[in-house]
Amino acid sequence: MVREQITLSTWTLQWKCVESRADSKRLYYGRFILSPLMKGQADTIGIAMRRALLGEIEGTCITRAKSEKIPHEYSTIVGIEESVQEILLNLKEIVLRSNLYGTLDASICVRGPGYVTAQDIISPPSVEIVDATQHIASLTEPIDLCIGLQIERNRGYRMKTPNNSQDGSYPIDAVFMPVRNASHSIHSYGNGNEKQEILFLEIWTNGSLTPKEALHEASRNLIDLFIPFLHAEEESIKLEDNQNGISLPFFAFHDRLANLKKKKKEIAFKCIFIDQSELPPRTYNCLKRSNIYTLLDLLNNSQEDLMKIDHFHIEDVKQILDILQKHFSIDLPKNKF
Repeated sequence: MVREQITLSTWTLQWKCVESRADSKRLYYGRFILSPLMKGQADTIGIAMRRALLGEIEGTCITRAKSEKIPHEYSTIVGIEESVQEILLNLKEIVLRSNLYGTLDASICVRGPGYVTAQDIISPPSVEIVDATQHIASLTEPIDLCIGLQIERNRGYRMKTPNNSQDGSYPIDAVFMPVRNASHSIHSYGNGNEKQEILFLEIWTNGSLTPKEALHEASRNLIDLFIPFLHAEEESIKLEDNQNGISLPFFAFHDRLANLKKKKKEIAFKCIFIDQSELPPRTYNCLKRSNIYTLLDLLNNSQEDLMKIDHFHIEDVKQILDILQKHFSIDLPKNKF
């Protein structure tokens, strides 16, 4: 059971995992609750989280197959029980896990008779096959089946486009979504103005990541989408009345606005992870080994502290300072007082 607390005003939001199970290698389930929420907040969060879970999380899958011995997509091959179309559909269902960016190549080269499964895929080290027993084809005769594969990482769903080339390359419908389903429900309690809500989130994944990891990733993606609003530099709003234009202060209570922004930034910095920045892998790994995972962790250190990290150089510190200044207009002190 996992718990995490965020304190906002007089409310203490608390979330926890109340149920977690693996029904199979390709089906994980998790149930989470968030409470206490004011009336209406549960629906706001639930709708946003469901959309982020289904549409904002990246996944990896096979997007193209190539074989010069296949005349066309709807043909059959002597010695193979499945048609080419059935083999492509089986490849579409293969579940992969990776952190790759861009496109990588993989292949299958098997001699029959026998069964061809996901275990026979020769993939790069950065790609992991979640369920090696997934079926691809059945070879009934001593023939060779050699197929080149293209692996991509993206998000959402991409329909294959018509393929007019004659090179034996066939696109596959790409289902990048690692979350198979997500739903939310609300339980209300209390009376009148004291009415509160509990949000229940249910998540099913394909095994390439756990429901908890999916919830974490979706939350980070939502935060990234709203960060620009927290750093808006607007100072005034211009209201036009007929032909006359007047300028009003952006917010009348300037001191209260400054305090509110400070609290929001502290919460936001706690939720921004350093792997979201433009840091090179070596710098990121050095920070991670020093237990610096979020932007708030980084801001709790001075330039002097960073120079004490093993294998850290002055160029690394300068790069971090440039990123902080570019994206957040903040700096690190030279020495820790």
